[in-house]
Amino acid sequence: MTTEQGVVFAVLAATLALFVWNRLRFDVVAMLALLAIAIAGLLPTEALFAGFGHPAVVTVAAVLVVSQGLVNGGVVDNIAQLLGKVGHRPTLQILTLTGVVALCSGFINNVGALALLMPVAVWMSRESGRSPSLLLMPLAFGSLLGGTMTLIGTPPNIIIASYREGASSFGLFDFAPVGAAITLAGIAFITLVGWRLTPQRGEDSGEDDKLFSVGDYLTELKVPEGSSYAGATLHNLLSDSGEDKDVVVLALIREDKRELAPSTYKVLKENDLLLVESDTESLQAFLDKTGLELGSQDEDESETEEEQTARKSRKKELNEGEVQLTEAVITPESSLVGQTANRLNLRERHGLNIVAVARQGHRLKRRLGDIRFNAGDILLVQGFEDTLTSALSAIGCLPLAERGLRLGSPRKTLLASGIFIASIIAIVSGWLSAPVALVAGAVAMVLAKLIDAPGAYKAIDWSVIVLLAAMIPVGQALETTGGAELIAGQMLALGGGLAPAGVLAMVLVGTMLLSNVVNNAAAAILVAPIALSLSAELGMPSDAILMAVAVGASCAFLTPIGHQSNALVLEPGGYQFGDYWKLGLPLSILVTVVAVPMILLVWA
Repeated sequence: MTTEQGVVFAVLAATLALFVWNRLRFDVVAMLALLAIAIAGLLPTEALFAGFGHPAVVTVAAVLVVSQGLVNGGVVDNIAQLLGKVGHRPTLQILTLTGVVALCSGFINNVGALALLMPVAVWMSRESGRSPSLLLMPLAFGSLLGGTMTLIGTPPNIIIASYREGASSFGLFDFAPVGAAITLAGIAFITLVGWRLTPQRGEDSGEDDKLFSVGDYLTELKVPEGSSYAGATLHNLLSDSGEDKDVVVLALIREDKRELAPSTYKVLKENDLLLVESDTESLQAFLDKTGLELGSQDEDESETEEEQTARKSRKKELNEGEVQLTEAVITPESSLVGQTANRLNLRERHGLNIVAVARQGHRLKRRLGDIRFNAGDILLVQGFEDTLTSALSAIGCLPLAERGLRLGSPRKTLLASGIFIASIIAIVSGWLSAPVALVAGAVAMVLAKLIDAPGAYKAIDWSVIVLLAAMIPVGQALETTGGAELIAGQMLALGGGLAPAGVLAMVLVGTMLLSNVVNNAAAAILVAPIALSLSAELGMPSDAILMAVAVGASCAFLTPIGHQSNALVLEPGGYQFGDYWKLGLPLSILVTVVAVPMILLVWA
């Protein structure tokens, strides 16, 4: 082993350890690896940052913009319409959900396809009286399977295409024979057998056992006559109390007229009723500091029947009309992660009230202002109906409640479809390369006003772009120093006289295991040069072994950290870390059993 190889291996070992540790963002880890390679002088300066202009990186960015344009045009929602018609049978629900998400994931971002269908899956579960855990893991795994079918379905495929030897890269549908085979086999397995391996938490719990029971925490407070806050603003009241993040004002009732989510600059009057959400301890402190009085209570015997009816009606109206309550999950990229409600001022900045927080399947009983949000936390949020979706998107949250499908106008749907199909035809016909055709499609989406320029930049997951751009030179350093050839030689020695099928299975399974603990694109970048060196040693077709790497990198079913799709369903499904392998292990074995002979048939 040379000194340069030793440095590369040390950098890669530290990088993998940091990926698994998962305390630093993966894009930060990738940049640290790139800087280590630069300081060690393993690559010339002009090659260090060439990854930012690499065709694979440009293609990934363009795919994300085109995907958002298709969503904005209503194309995906048109496909998803059929989900409301499948009935309550679990096998039919799972077949339809996994089939639709797999189809969408073949052409748009996996996480984007999952995000569109998660609310539908949660709604279907509740309508059927079953836990969302039954549907969400199959949905996440379906999004991963579908991404294997095309060049643009998942970043590992784009990365692997750039490693192909010869005059041309892999074409758009070159991945389809193997990808479609494992997708169909995987969906069939999940539908017939696999869904029974998912945890059935809270099954048949019905509507009375929802995660959030808001009515148990609602109280009416009255501004008494002579109160110092009569004539003051709601902001003054909340600020003076010091409990403004733990007592959430959901509505103001004045002379039998209700105003949901009132402005913090609303001027209070004597005898106003405030409908608030709070735990008992915070509520008592609030009353002591402000001098407000308790209004009508749930079991107040002095209430007339009409007063009780009016009170219940006010609670019901919290989720009706212009303002509504909805559940949302915090994504890993959300600005809320690591922050507390005290610092965010969501009411003033986004018009949102955080009413409650749930973690690991249970509502947190701590004071709202003291909760530091984690990725995967579920929020019960109140906001204005017409801006709620955009506000949640702005803070990096995905709604879990049933939503109306954004079908858009037929003109926009046809326009978005036409632009996308034109890009596909340009790639398939060989008229334009994939990066050029997809960038042209992204620009056309902007010019057609299917997505505006700020929206296009927002659609790009810059953490993935930085990861790819930084790790591509690291992978090149592994290859140019001879490190990849050295590892391949060791694998060859361990593998002995394995047949081609055995070699493909070894590479596929090894990549799959790595992708369960590190980002799948990073796994593809690290394994591809090693696999190519191994194929050269054995005289195997490089295309076959690259396909094995592509499949392995995309099929991370064993852990919630293996792919963002897995992480997003962790909390909404009430899963634990160890739940994933119960369905993921047999699915991984099935993928290997189906993929290896298909790769040999098509590419060997």
